[in-house]
Amino acid sequence: MIPKITNRMNPGDSNEAHSSNDSPGPLRKSSDSSVKINASWISILHTLFASSLVVGYKLHFYKIVKNEHYAYPEEWFPSVSSTIGDWYPERNIFHTLIALTCPPRLMLLFTWYFACTTPKFSQGKTRYPTILFAVGFLRTLTCGGWVYVTSSDDHDIHDIAMISYMVLTIPYMIMTIGSGSRLTLLSRADVSLSNKVSFYRKITSISFFAVIVPMAYYFLQHKVSHVAGAYTIYAFHEWALIFLDILFDSFSYYEFQFVDYAISPNQNGHSSNLPNRSSGTERLYSD
Repeated sequence: MIPKITNRMNPGDSNEAHSSNDSPGPLRKSSDSSVKINASWISILHTLFASSLVVGYKLHFYKIVKNEHYAYPEEWFPSVSSTIGDWYPERNIFHTLIALTCPPRLMLLFTWYFACTTPKFSQGKTRYPTILFAVGFLRTLTCGGWVYVTSSDDHDIHDIAMISYMVLTIPYMIMTIGSGSRLTLLSRADVSLSNKVSFYRKITSISFFAVIVPMAYYFLQHKVSHVAGAYTIYAFHEWALIFLDILFDSFSYYEFQFVDYAISPNQNGHSSNLPNRSSGTERLYSD
């Protein structure tokens, strides 16, 4: 069995792209005995992180809003670190979901790289696909750094990983916007939607970087000036960064709805590589 990425829309089939009978469901069985998973669902599966915030708010509200200077009612909204770092089951839920959504995130990077380097998906040669993949991969590693090493475990490592993640986000978003504008499958299917996706990506990236400035300001107000309530405002900005980061990647749903991951029998194998049934060798394939 081999995984294969296939193009769901041939040139000139833009009318069929929106057919109700060809909607990008998560899992389908094709007529050629292959199982196909629509790649757009990769953009959805790595958005489940918010469940830990809901659980934390429900079970340990007063504990997760407390910091080294103030508690409720001065502080009433938890930071990412306090939500995922100290209490069961929030930490375990978050870590489990991050582990489960890591493959979809890596698949998202690979699918984007594939789309940027395949002529039938892109208009000419898109820029920086290999660098973009490398930066995206490093972002995933640094994400694991501040998620799995919380501020309670090692404050310095947690901060270094988070800062590295935000710094790597700058070239990641810029190169994604630049390469996404050259993908032609979406533009052939819906020019207006293609322009909207590019516009929304730019707005999301600008918002992401704009949030960093007040977030740093309120963190200093909390850490240096010990202002009551500053950490709550900082926490809102911190969660906003995560939301905007996930939102930015989720726009790939529109490009990936024309791409399938297909798992099908390898019909290119040579008969010489198969076991000889007459030689008494154990049969690996059933009729």
